[in-house]
Amino acid sequence: MELEPIGQLFDLSGRGAVVTGGAMGIGRGVALRLAEAGAGVMIADINREAADNTVADIRAAGGKAEAIEADAANGEDARKVMQAVTEAFGNVDILVNNAGIYPMAPLLEAPKEIWDSVLDLNLKGTFLYSQAAAAQMIKAGRGGRIVNMASIDAFKSFGATAHYSASKAGIVMLTKALALELGPQGILVNCVAPGSIMTPGTDRTREAMTQAIGVSPEQILQGFLQRVPLQRMGEPDDVAKVVLFLVSGAADYMTGDVVVVDGGHLLT
Repeated sequence: MELEPIGQLFDLSGRGAVVTGGAMGIGRGVALRLAEAGAGVMIADINREAADNTVADIRAAGGKAEAIEADAANGEDARKVMQAVTEAFGNVDILVNNAGIYPMAPLLEAPKEIWDSVLDLNLKGTFLYSQAAAAQMIKAGRGGRIVNMASIDAFKSFGATAHYSASKAGIVMLTKALALELGPQGILVNCVAPGSIMTPGTDRTREAMTQAIGVSPEQILQGFLQRVPLQRMGEPDDVAKVVLFLVSGAADYMTGDVVVVDGGHLLT
């Protein structure tokens, strides 16, 4: 069998991609990499201004991107987004379910509302957007790729995040269920589980921890790094490069898998 050149394996030209929560943080990193590989990227985010800024950066680098204001927990918005990416780029070939929230609350202090909001966005939203994308992919008959964003919290509890850990563990099993059901249609579904990545969201988390336990953000960071064999925090691009691999031809025989990107944290 003749080997496909590496340049072709990672060429996403002619493919339409959706990145939920793609305006900032990991989502922005993913959007930049997919656009660099040639995909037309639709950034779906509730923060339209930040989404427009990321679109401008992608276009300035010669890529193709559009932004749409959408709620990642809303089924109607999911269908609206899939229609928008089809109109803009011809088809929905790639979906990256990145949007999520990470509020901290100890079990005995956590109101019902925090459970509902986290499960609605992180887990139900992943289901709804996957459902909408899969319907469009099956209709087009071209197969597709779905990448869901879990977390190492799906495998190890770090405290005060029962709601978040439950949502991310649910995403891991949802990924496997979708992979099993959609495989015959040529739709590959995989999952990435990041460790602690330097984003505006994790900065806010450390600030919240500081207020809760009276330890400075720098002390929290140093304590975390002691448990990371690579001795550094992750960057959004560390995750984005793995997502790029999963949606590329290099991952043609992978589905239902979870790729951990945590610098070795789960080893400790």
